[in-house]
Amino acid sequence: MTGRPRAIVVVTGSELVRGERTDRNGPFLAAEALRLGLEPARIVIVGDAPEELAAAVAEGVAAEVCLISGGLGPTHDDRTVEMVARALGRDLHVDAELERQIEAVSRAAAERLKRPYADFQSGVTKQATIPDGAISLGLAGTAPGLLADHDGGRVVVVLPGPPSELQRLWPNALETDAFRALLARTQPPGRRVLRFFGVSESAVARALAEAGGDGDGVEATICARDFEIHVDLVVEPGAEERADALESALLPPIERWLYSRDERPIEEHVLALLRARGLTLATAESETGGIVASRLTSIPGASDVFVGGVVAYANAVKEALLGVPAGLLEAKGAVSAEAAGAMARGARERLGADVAVAVTGVAGPGGGTPEKPVGLVYLHAEGPDGGLAREFSFPGDRGSIRARSAVGALHLVRRLLTRSRDEAV
Repeated sequence: MTGRPRAIVVVTGSELVRGERTDRNGPFLAAEALRLGLEPARIVIVGDAPEELAAAVAEGVAAEVCLISGGLGPTHDDRTVEMVARALGRDLHVDAELERQIEAVSRAAAERLKRPYADFQSGVTKQATIPDGAISLGLAGTAPGLLADHDGGRVVVVLPGPPSELQRLWPNALETDAFRALLARTQPPGRRVLRFFGVSESAVARALAEAGGDGDGVEATICARDFEIHVDLVVEPGAEERADALESALLPPIERWLYSRDERPIEEHVLALLRARGLTLATAESETGGIVASRLTSIPGASDVFVGGVVAYANAVKEALLGVPAGLLEAKGAVSAEAAGAMARGARERLGADVAVAVTGVAGPGGGTPEKPVGLVYLHAEGPDGGLAREFSFPGDRGSIRARSAVGALHLVRRLLTRSRDEAV
């Protein structure tokens, strides 16, 4: 355990507990807490049932920092503010200025929707009702963010549930006197990031153990994500030399698979390499159905080097749009190294790109044969100076096979661009 102030994140919403939506606020707030020098102790996801919510909030406010998301709306099951007041032992009151602000937003919405303002009025008062001593962090829509300090410097922050609204109001919490006073007692840890591709999680864990393991102010985490291995070193103030020594001992046996020391995703690295070399890229995808292109275009500014892609699921499309010979498909099959190579060369030629990458495989759950089982994937990257090809046999379900195939394709382009042909994958 560290000496940093503890932070507990409470994420509310029955839809999260039922699995209807995936929590994005908990990881965001925990990462922010760590960045600021707090110790994220736990993330609690709780539904809207009053007794469950009351217990979670009561546990949260016992920490130096409690960060709560959700339950700030105008409906009967939005109970977060009530439970925070109960946990702090405070009464509730209607904040007149906050009510005026929410009313202005609600009247504009009523006019836009051509509905009477009376439909909104009770919700306006409810959302303007806050615990005694709390302050508003501003509005996101009609939901206010709130902050209350208590018990000699502890802080409770309540933010709206929609991630975009939460992230919009979060900086306002950091600007309050109460939060600044709390952060003045902290010193953020350092963080080092190591990203690997092509090495197993067990090999990285063995290298870490042989390097002496973490401890003495350095905490190491190893996480496997879609065929990549991510190692994060959290370094307490004063432990920099220990971190240097650990990193120096850790890397030699696995450094050949190290591709990054930052948190940029592989698609961002590929785009940067293309820009540095003045090259353009195209994709030809069968099994991944456009995932590679989607990852590339998720990065702002990708259009300066990514020209486009072809999702060629049917053989007829492979022939018509990518120029894959019908005879090749008949003789070798759509899932073959030869088909992947022809797809890449066809995409490069037909789309006018300097580099192209192709993916074809069997994602399952059906469609596999003894010769070509589920998980068999062929990748091919082709550039001005030739190409690189890889065959993989991925375990897992359809989603994980497709995700790993896309990551493998992007790393194959990286290897082609860096000319590290001797790198094993």
